[in-house]
Amino acid sequence: TCAEHDLENYSMYCVSCRSPVCYQCLEEGKHGKHDVKALGAMWKQHKAQLSQALNGVSDKAKEAKEFLVQLKNLLQQIQENGLDYEACLVAQCDALVDALTRQKAKLLTKVTKEREHKLKVVWDQINHCTLKLRQSTGLMEYCLEVIKENDPSGFLQISDALIKRVQVSQEQWVKGALEPKVSAEFDLTLDSEPLLQSIHQLDFIQMKCRVPVTVPPVPLLQLEKCCTRNNSVTLAWRMPPLTHNPVEGYILELDDGDGGQFREVYVGKETLCTIDGLHFNSTYNARVKAFNSSGVGPYSKTVILQTSDVAWFTFDPSSAHRDIVLSNDNQTATCNSYDDRVVLGTAAFSKGVHYWELHVDRYDNHPDPAFGIARINVVKDMMLGKDDKAWAMYVDNNRSWFMHCNSHTNRTEGGVSKGATVGVLLDLNKHNLTFYINGQQQGPPAFENIDGVFMPALSLNRNVQVGL
Repeated sequence: TCAEHDLENYSMYCVSCRSPVCYQCLEEGKHGKHDVKALGAMWKQHKAQLSQALNGVSDKAKEAKEFLVQLKNLLQQIQENGLDYEACLVAQCDALVDALTRQKAKLLTKVTKEREHKLKVVWDQINHCTLKLRQSTGLMEYCLEVIKENDPSGFLQISDALIKRVQVSQEQWVKGALEPKVSAEFDLTLDSEPLLQSIHQLDFIQMKCRVPVTVPPVPLLQLEKCCTRNNSVTLAWRMPPLTHNPVEGYILELDDGDGGQFREVYVGKETLCTIDGLHFNSTYNARVKAFNSSGVGPYSKTVILQTSDVAWFTFDPSSAHRDIVLSNDNQTATCNSYDDRVVLGTAAFSKGVHYWELHVDRYDNHPDPAFGIARINVVKDMMLGKDDKAWAMYVDNNRSWFMHCNSHTNRTEGGVSKGATVGVLLDLNKHNLTFYINGQQQGPPAFENIDGVFMPALSLNRNVQVGL
């Protein structure tokens, strides 16, 4: 209702006064000469204007949020670049210190040689002078004894010879013979002032324009850190010193071990990578390249790595369930739980023929240990073979069964007891798996069409101990 006329509703809008009015306000003449429009039309018009203004504010708010994200990213980049430049500065200063240290060693060597030369000259003079002094002293003592001779004829018989010897002895002490051949001072003066001035003038070169980012340079493979273990290879690399172009990550490529094409095996920011599950007795070629926002840099030199001729492994504590207890250099396994728990071997097989044996060191006729192979992501808290990641033979004191995906097949007579030996034959050339107990094959090959990467596996519960 109208503020001035309680019985009237607002029906018009006075554009001049910028307020709604009623018919009575118009009739009384207060707004008679003003520009008046319909209330509904002005309501829609102002609503549209407000919506349009809000859209503008909304766009600015969105830009502000994006700008805040940009600023936060800038904070992180400044932090990372600061650390990079600190590391670069430390490396450059360390290089200067190393160069100065090497030069100091060279200068010290020169001082040492000069000192040894002076000492040798002085010692030679000491020895020479001592010898002459000893000869002169002996001659003097002999001449003094001859002068005491009272027999003129006896004295005159040797006096001429003695006079000549004394004269010769005196002539040996020529001018300069009793002067040092070297001085105690060292004729070496180190001019360090230019270097000190250069150190005091050492500063950053302020660039007036930002250097455009280009692709990273060639990474350097650290051969001393590249190695093989069994059928795993570890590669390490680094960027060249004083590299200014940013690096966002690396791409590591490996061939197939048989001279085939390269394939990507790692993409990320780390500079150390281990690849497991390769072929045994194979030669692999590896290379790495870096990339950033400008593109991908050139490849490094190729490093050649040879995997082991023969596989060997132990039980892997890092892959074992926490209830598994390993001993004897990780070659013996027991379990603290009455439930089945899984442990894997440290090697992964993808090619070739592999055979290993496990010795039952302790068995009380109740547990059902399971022997076989598994993927790396096998379930660790139930019997081997109950999921689709493992292929196993589980056995009691009378019989054995093959199991995969919780499906039991090929029940065979012949169990295990204390002292029994269980053999596992994984033939990846024929893609099958065969089990043996005390040298006797347990039925036909347990599983066919096996292909992929497998690790030796074992599941145990309490009251059984197995040695590899």
